[in-house]
Amino acid sequence: MNAPRRTNFVFELDPPRQARLRDELTRESYQPVHVPHAVIAAERPGCRIVLYRSGRCVVQGSDAEDWVRFVLEPTILGEARLDYSNLLDPSRCQPHMGVDESGKGDFFGPMVIAAAYVDPTTVSELDRLNVRDSKRIPSDAALHRLAAELRKALRNRFVVVPIGPEAYNRLYAHLGNVNKILAWGHARAIESLLALVPDCPRALSDQFGSHELIQQALLKRGRKIQLDQRPKAEADPAVAAASILARADFLTRLRRLSEKYGVALPKGASTQVEAAAIELLRRYGPEVLWRTAKCHFQTTDRVLNAAGFSRAALGPLGQVTSRAVRARAAAPPRLDLEEPSE
Repeated sequence: MNAPRRTNFVFELDPPRQARLRDELTRESYQPVHVPHAVIAAERPGCRIVLYRSGRCVVQGSDAEDWVRFVLEPTILGEARLDYSNLLDPSRCQPHMGVDESGKGDFFGPMVIAAAYVDPTTVSELDRLNVRDSKRIPSDAALHRLAAELRKALRNRFVVVPIGPEAYNRLYAHLGNVNKILAWGHARAIESLLALVPDCPRALSDQFGSHELIQQALLKRGRKIQLDQRPKAEADPAVAAASILARADFLTRLRRLSEKYGVALPKGASTQVEAAAIELLRRYGPEVLWRTAKCHFQTTDRVLNAAGFSRAALGPLGQVTSRAVRARAAAPPRLDLEEPSE
């Protein structure tokens, strides 16, 4: 299926382009029509073109999109103005869901996985909203505004699966691998969205690990869906929508954690993050990390040491660390005093 064709376009033309348009509309293939306040107006089958005194050109009709693509752009504008992504990748308009996550690289807060379903009509609406990868949105405020519009456009055909810090830490202790947690979360999001859109044929996500990881984590409902992974999948409108929904939910939950503990918890894994973690430790003790942070990060060991604790204070489950931390522990002693690199 293809996206619905647009039937209304508006362009602002400079004087040279206005002159070229007037020349075009005097050709025999056009029928002149009278439009108030217009410099010139004409029709052809399925399309009306009006040039107003302000320089605004309005193109309307069932064949307006073809006229813009094949006449206005090459002959009048001399450049492409329309979005050709649907032509280059027709699959983006076909019914499917996109899945993406947020919080994987953030020390504080949850990991959030979202799934969003699109069809040709939805894709047109998402393109109008300029839905794109959440990392390309300039501010958190702008992201929250776009997420609110996006929820309306998707008409409840989306799901958000948050994995809070405590649940995340238990999963990591059990699975010992971030990609396995991602696969588990992606599978839960796919299953939940299939309950809302049972005939969705395909799910697309970014490439993060073996395809079989998600397949094995799916339950009965999801095992028949086609699973696709590819690098830079956020170029797909469904995956971009999922990335925005996941990031907005992550930011909301991170703010709530900050309010609950009275300490501003920054995003990412920076020196500011470490300072906030040390403040939490001094106020609440080491168990607070289990409730607010991803404890397998190397950051955990640094802030525990800085506050006078060891990883043993996190209990048995808290001893499971990332591969990088385990490799460091197994490495021969360093003979210099340089800070180990991340």
